[in-house]
Amino acid sequence: MRITTKINLLTTAWMLCILILVNIAVYFSFTKFTTNMEEVELFQKAEDLIKVIDSLDASSNINEKLGDFLTPHSYIRIIDPNNNVLHEKTNDILLSKTIQGKYAETKQAQTHLISAEQDEEQVLIVRVPIKEGNQITGSIEIGERLLGFETDKDILRAILGLCTLLAAIFSLLGGKWLSNMIMKPISSMIKTMEEIEKSGVPKPIAIQNQTKDELHTMARTFNQMIHRLQENMEKQKQFVSDASHELKTPLTIIMNYADFLRRHGLDNQDMTDEAINAITSEATRMQKMTQTLLDLATLENEISLELKELNLVSLCQSVLNQLKQVYSREISLHYKEDPIVILADELKIKQLIIILLDNAMKYSKDQIDVFIEKDPQHVIICVKDYGIGIPKGELNNIFERFYRVDKARTRRTEGSGLGLSIANRIMKLYKGEIKITSKEGTGTTVELYIPFSKT
Repeated sequence: MRITTKINLLTTAWMLCILILVNIAVYFSFTKFTTNMEEVELFQKAEDLIKVIDSLDASSNINEKLGDFLTPHSYIRIIDPNNNVLHEKTNDILLSKTIQGKYAETKQAQTHLISAEQDEEQVLIVRVPIKEGNQITGSIEIGERLLGFETDKDILRAILGLCTLLAAIFSLLGGKWLSNMIMKPISSMIKTMEEIEKSGVPKPIAIQNQTKDELHTMARTFNQMIHRLQENMEKQKQFVSDASHELKTPLTIIMNYADFLRRHGLDNQDMTDEAINAITSEATRMQKMTQTLLDLATLENEISLELKELNLVSLCQSVLNQLKQVYSREISLHYKEDPIVILADELKIKQLIIILLDNAMKYSKDQIDVFIEKDPQHVIICVKDYGIGIPKGELNNIFERFYRVDKARTRRTEGSGLGLSIANRIMKLYKGEIKITSKEGTGTTVELYIPFSKT
């Protein structure tokens, strides 16, 4: 069964249940209210009659007085404590014969259903005791047909039944419209998914009405997911394209030198050494690039960090000392307090610092300064060099994979163009920020804003 049909049937069934309960309440409320009104009138009539009887003398004709209180299709009786009818006046013989008189010591009201000439009718009977002082000497019984009461109830039942039928019809129509409206974005999403499955090309759902409800949120979330898939697919294509471009050059060099050795052999020692050195160099560079690609792929799949307390000053001192010894470069560390403790992944922080220092050493020959500062929310690591700098128009592109300012890729500086991409990914894992300011010919400053927890 389709979900629209389920929604339609369930809403209609629920509506009918509510209507039936309401109709029952209305019907019995009408019956009770009408009967209570008649009871009040008959009780008042009985009280008035008792006052008249009390005011009569012995020679007065009680039956005549009873007749003054008669209404169409009713009777009035005076009954003694032995259940004998002392006086009776009626204008409805059938009613009088059908209802037996009954003595009552307290006020009573009840209804009887009798068979009339055309249909059944309700009869309302009230009984009120007659007192002389503190002694009850008898009771008055008044019976009266509730003319038209059964007809009114039949009319009310017909109206309620018709209203219920109309409500059911309108509920089915409204439920169909409502379910179609609810299912429209879902149907659109299903259709889009089927098209994606057939074509293999993700595409978003067209959102026409900005209703800001859960369905709109679901469609918007679906579109965001599709947008992210499209972005990832584009990144994947770009990644493959860039990786192919980067690997093409060293492979070409290796193949050319290998072909040279195959054709000329080892006769020319100088050319042989040059070929072997070139092949070794390019193979080493390919190995490093492959490892870097693996590191980047691993970072893309990571969603959390192994955090532990880390003294950032000690870590920076250790990294700087290692690089100074290997590269014989002047690198200065500046900080105002020690220790500066943060919750961090030591390997990732170390990787960040090495990436920034490696770039600084490649593109500058002078001193490199490293600053460790902090504000209320972050620890800030700043790496500043005084080298060739980055043109202003290139700053927005430097985090792209394989991107290098050297468009000709002349390899005057080593590197694959993946370092800043890796640094940017690590900063996203930290929910931090990386900022780069640079001026061509003056130098570059890179700032890492790492959220920290003070211990």
